[in-house]
Amino acid sequence: MGAPSRALPRTVDHSVCSSVPGMYCAHAAPAAEAPTRNGVGGAARGGLANLIGVGFTGLTGLAVTWLVARGLGTDHAGAFFAATALFALTTGLARLGTQTGLVYWPARLRARGNTNLLGECLRTGLMPVGAVALAMAALVWTFAPALARLTAPGATPGVVADHAGQLRVLAVFLPLAAIADAVLTATRGYRMLRPTIMLERIVRPGLQLAGIGGLALAALWVALPPRWYALAWVGPYLPVALLGAYALRRVYLSGPAPEQGPTSRARRLLRRRFWRFTGPRAVASVAQLALQRLDVLLVAAFGGLAAAALYAVAGRFVVLGQFANQGIGQAVQPRLAEALATGDRARANALYQAATGWLVLATWPLYLLVITFAPVYLGAFGAGYRHGGAIVVVLGSAMLFSTGCGMVDSVLTMAGRTTWNLWNVVLALVVTIALDLLLIPPLGALGAAIGLAVAVLINNLVPLLQVGFALGLHPFGRGTLAAGVLAVACFGGVGAFSVAVLGPSVPGLAGALVVGGTSYALGVYRLRNLLGLSDFVRLRRSR
Repeated sequence: MGAPSRALPRTVDHSVCSSVPGMYCAHAAPAAEAPTRNGVGGAARGGLANLIGVGFTGLTGLAVTWLVARGLGTDHAGAFFAATALFALTTGLARLGTQTGLVYWPARLRARGNTNLLGECLRTGLMPVGAVALAMAALVWTFAPALARLTAPGATPGVVADHAGQLRVLAVFLPLAAIADAVLTATRGYRMLRPTIMLERIVRPGLQLAGIGGLALAALWVALPPRWYALAWVGPYLPVALLGAYALRRVYLSGPAPEQGPTSRARRLLRRRFWRFTGPRAVASVAQLALQRLDVLLVAAFGGLAAAALYAVAGRFVVLGQFANQGIGQAVQPRLAEALATGDRARANALYQAATGWLVLATWPLYLLVITFAPVYLGAFGAGYRHGGAIVVVLGSAMLFSTGCGMVDSVLTMAGRTTWNLWNVVLALVVTIALDLLLIPPLGALGAAIGLAVAVLINNLVPLLQVGFALGLHPFGRGTLAAGVLAVACFGGVGAFSVAVLGPSVPGLAGALVVGGTSYALGVYRLRNLLGLSDFVRLRRSR
């Protein structure tokens, strides 16, 4: 999936290498990538490409949500959203936290010249994922009827049976989804973003949209069981897993053969260190996924499938921002891991602040517009969803704060503070579950939104303080502040004026997009150097 990435600039820590018998230490290689603002330029190129990819992913996901909400009705749509939420949770559990470990350790080994341990590193991370994913798939298949009854109380027997059928279809593809994510993560440890962008960001969501769109079109003439929608949504994981494995094999074999292989002791030490680093992150990653997905299941269990459909639709825009965070983070993580591994705090801080500025620049316009024009956004999914405006405002406000803190949990993890990150996420999860159990029965989907918003605040504010005091890093650079002020002025201010004149309507939204969007584009261009966007221009000209 594209040519192998250029060689990493390496600074070999011979004292670390010599402390591990059998670990081969390569001589320091000259940097192949010219430094641009503390390494920000390389991250900018990867971040831009990945951001385009996640933009496509987010838009296709929104289209899929629209098709499901319009085509299946509230009960069956709620069952679909609950089933895919459970699929995401179980897949996240099967990944065992390797979405961080398989970036951190290949990047660390290559930065320090320990290339003879790369094969052992990949085996250590990938094989357990496959085994656990198979076990999780068997459990979901076996207990699908019970899970369907649990998350669809009060539903008719036909809806419950269809719900169980969707769960079993998803269970078949669960191992493929876990492996696909793991192998693509490993390619990013080689600074190779193209497989992730093409397969995870373009191919998979494109096939999902085509499949579900085809079903929605066919449903105009013939009734189709809901499990076909589940199959169309999950089926694309098969080609992604196969092509991702091919891409990883290609980039692994493209590297120079080490002069000597690692000793058994070095391999054992690597395995212990890999899982000592990754283990806490495994629990944290599941807890993080639970923060994003468990609320849908709780709304379904305590509020019914119709309420779950409303909550999923009202909060769908949040996923767009999360994709942007993930896309920028995936470009920055390998370089951030290298900077922290070699003690280069200045470079790490520059990367963190630049990534936060790009994230604010990409997401705040969306959040501000959705908050301001919530009736227009919800009305696009059908009249049955228009009353969810309060949910949109609560979630949108929380996400403005979250994106303003940047990829703070990743910074904490890449600095080796995985246990801190674990306790932060567990705290946020406990709070959101407690609030959900307390608020969903009387408030329905709005109660879940309040619980998630409080959890988002905790899950960002606590690590922000930890990163600041323990590492001396923070996201509030001049670029971050400029991006925030520009977004608030062009979309918050212009949007509020448009609502005052034209109301929360389609014409009002169109006016805000034209005036605010034009002003925003001009402002971004004028501030391109401050925002770090000039790195894109220099890199494109130097290619």
